[in-house]
Amino acid sequence: VQLQASGGGLVQPGGSLRLSCAASGRFPHDYAIGWFRQAPGKEREGVSCISVKDGREYYSDSAKGRFAISRNKAENTVYLQMDNLKPEDTAVYYCAADFFPRQQAYAYCSGDQREKEYGMDYWGKGTLVTVSS
Repeated sequence: VQLQASGGGLVQPGGSLRLSCAASGRFPHDYAIGWFRQAPGKEREGVSCISVKDGREYYSDSAKGRFAISRNKAENTVYLQMDNLKPEDTAVYYCAADFFPRQQAYAYCSGDQREKEYGMDYWGKGTLVTVSS
C-alpha cells in the first residue's frame, strides 16, 4: 500500500487549496482515509477522514465549515478541499489509511487527541501548506 499526498503550497489567508491523496495497492472493502497535520513544535492532529465503506465523513472542530473531504472511487484518490485558510492551518499535511477501522480511528482523525496513540496502518509522506500574507 502506498499513499501519495500532494497539493500543498503557499496561499494567502482566506485562500483555498485542494490536497490529494493518491492510494495504490490492495485495499479491503472496509477502510478509512484520513488527513492529519503537524505544525512546527506541535503534535500531529487529525483534520478529517472518510469511511470508504459507507462514505461517512468526519471533521475536526477546526475543519468544520471550511474543509471538505471527498473521494474519487475510480482514481482511488481522496481530496481535502480547504477554503478560508488561516495562518494557524500552516502545517505539513499527511494522509493515512486504516484497514477495518475502529471507532478510535475516526475519533483520532477527527481531532480527538485522546486517541493520538492510535496506530493508523499506512502513512504517506507529507505535503507542506503555508498560509501567509
